[in-house]
Amino acid sequence: MDVLKKKIAVLAGDGIGPEVCREAIKVLEAVAERFGHQFTFDQQLMGACAIDATGDPLPAQTLDACFAADAVLLGAIGDPKYDNNPAAKVRPEQGLLRLRKSLGLYANIRPVTAYDALLAHSPLKPERISGTDMLIFRELTGGIYFGDKGRTADGQGAYDHCTYSREEVARIAHRAFQAAETRRGKLTLVDKANVLETSRLWREVVQQIASQYPEVRVDYLFVDNAAMQVILNPKQFDVILTENMFGDIISDEASVIAGSLGLLPSASVGDQVALFEPIHGSFPQAKGRGIANPIATILSGAMMLEHFGLQEEADAVKAAVQAALDTNILTPELNALTPCSTEQVGNFIAYQVAGGIDCQMYKENIAVGMSTII
Repeated sequence: MDVLKKKIAVLAGDGIGPEVCREAIKVLEAVAERFGHQFTFDQQLMGACAIDATGDPLPAQTLDACFAADAVLLGAIGDPKYDNNPAAKVRPEQGLLRLRKSLGLYANIRPVTAYDALLAHSPLKPERISGTDMLIFRELTGGIYFGDKGRTADGQGAYDHCTYSREEVARIAHRAFQAAETRRGKLTLVDKANVLETSRLWREVVQQIASQYPEVRVDYLFVDNAAMQVILNPKQFDVILTENMFGDIISDEASVIAGSLGLLPSASVGDQVALFEPIHGSFPQAKGRGIANPIATILSGAMMLEHFGLQEEADAVKAAVQAALDTNILTPELNALTPCSTEQVGNFIAYQVAGGIDCQMYKENIAVGMSTII
């Protein structure tokens, strides 16, 4: 059998980004070893660290490396020195927006799952969220974030324009319908068609496309009602499709269902290179303390494997994560009594992927401070 070779550009970024990326790479290397693949990792700068080194949050060398890769793994970007300075002309987030636009990453995909072992960690009632399994498709390169923006001549006003084309709506709508066909066959369009002309365009295009997917049921919710329904009855959703700003808000709101931002992966895809990243931020307060949860980044790696067509390999990673959840091999925000470090969680999952280890022995070794897992 031919060896599958893939080149992965790694943009570890700022804060806890390098720590969680390190564990995801460890798990991907375990996948390569077990299944006979060959992954190479090209580390590049992006974010505040890139500004410090080059003055640019997305240096040309980094962008070139992304175009040359089969996929991109991103950790997190952001630094308080920019967050707390509204006058800053160069910001880490500018690099991320430019990366999405340059790579044509028009579809952001976020799975949201309520894990039985962690229901108590959500602020929502367990009976309300148990069984939740949704997939959110957020348009990523259009809308208000990319429209014309500025201040009025007198400095007393500001504007942000929201525009969409039929093509921009149709290309992500097809992806969302195709995903719904492989799941429970339901798609919900979230918009504000009673007020916004762009939302009316979205609804019109989706209604036209729906006839091509007769097995998918389609319903429509205004974004304010959708935000409420995500909390009241999240189990009703299968695939959610929405525009950029609404998707930004809805997907972050839905993240509380899982009980931790550290559990939620994402993919940003286009017609060429795809990017995979956890949805959490750079969490600078945790940098270097070994308490960051690497699971979202590891699951982002699993989404990457699915993108490569390696479903068995992705399932092995998901099963290893489930074993960590079931045996409480977790970092402090999910396991306050007997917490594990970022590295210990990554090691456990990697060893499960590589061939499995005795969970109880692993927990006992951690409890007595032994280091049988490297």
